[in-house]
Amino acid sequence: MSKDYYKILGIQENESAENIKKAYRKLAREWHPDIAGSTSDVLKRFKEINEAYEVLSNSVKKAEYDRAKRFYDYAKKSANESHDNNNEKTVNNATKPNSSNQENKNNKFNSKWEEFISKYQQFKTKNDDNKKQPQKGKDICCDIEISIQDALCGVTKTVNMLQKEVCPKCGGKKFANGTICKHCSGKGKTTSYKKFNVKIPAGIKDGSKIRLAGEGSKGVNGGACGDLYINIKIKEHDNIKSEGLNIYKTVAVSPYEAVLGEEICIGTTSGSIKVKIPANTQNGQKIRLAGCGLVQNDKIGDMIITLEIKIPMNLSDEEINLYKKLKEISSVNIRDSIYDR
Repeated sequence: MSKDYYKILGIQENESAENIKKAYRKLAREWHPDIAGSTSDVLKRFKEINEAYEVLSNSVKKAEYDRAKRFYDYAKKSANESHDNNNEKTVNNATKPNSSNQENKNNKFNSKWEEFISKYQQFKTKNDDNKKQPQKGKDICCDIEISIQDALCGVTKTVNMLQKEVCPKCGGKKFANGTICKHCSGKGKTTSYKKFNVKIPAGIKDGSKIRLAGEGSKGVNGGACGDLYINIKIKEHDNIKSEGLNIYKTVAVSPYEAVLGEEICIGTTSGSIKVKIPANTQNGQKIRLAGCGLVQNDKIGDMIITLEIKIPMNLSDEEINLYKKLKEISSVNIRDSIYDR
């Protein structure tokens, strides 16, 4: 091969990525034109060091180079063994070496090697040309957890996304003007945070996806940006459960609301609506709100309200006195009524 990148960096072929980086940094400091001078030999050596590291630090390029190197070493070894065997035969037969025959074999090997290199260069050129074509950026996915109430009524969430893109200075090559790209510190990519306001529609179902077109990773060579996909995760609340498209919600009512009846507001997929609580409502009594559940395609579920009578905490003295008065004038023993039933 024209260049042995491992010899240039002074390392073995099985060195780790970390050792390759260490060897490169050491040589890059030693042969940097600002330190070693700007002679043609130094510039040539410094360029070779950067070229070697650019290939060996990239797993894809390194694999291609290793395959080509192994093929070259094998072919060269085979040619040398063939040459040695021919020489041995001529010595044993006490005949003069057939230099013309050996020259033909060397020419044949060189011809095959040049053919291989030519095909490899064509493949590499085609690959490079493909890389220069506009390429769409990668799609990005992230999860957003919302409450069932948010799923019922809809909500707008702010999402902070860490986005990676090819370095605009070095084009992802990690080097610029013969040295490590300062803009991306030799990583070939840059990262940045971007905020998105995601509007989540009312009635959305757990596991649904929201697509934000063009908000993914940036394209390469003028290609379109990728998309951002938001995966919706609904966190169930103690008082709100879902089963299929139906929503089960527990709503607290005060004792006087249960006795006298009341019109209260309840949040649903259609927004907040007024629901009539009938007089003499019992604890655990249910009310079905048709069409107020989750929506999927052309189907919509119901909301089933379970009324729970709750005693308010921290009652005032006046309220306690009223309960005492109620106790005095009450003509019904609630336990007797339960027993009778």
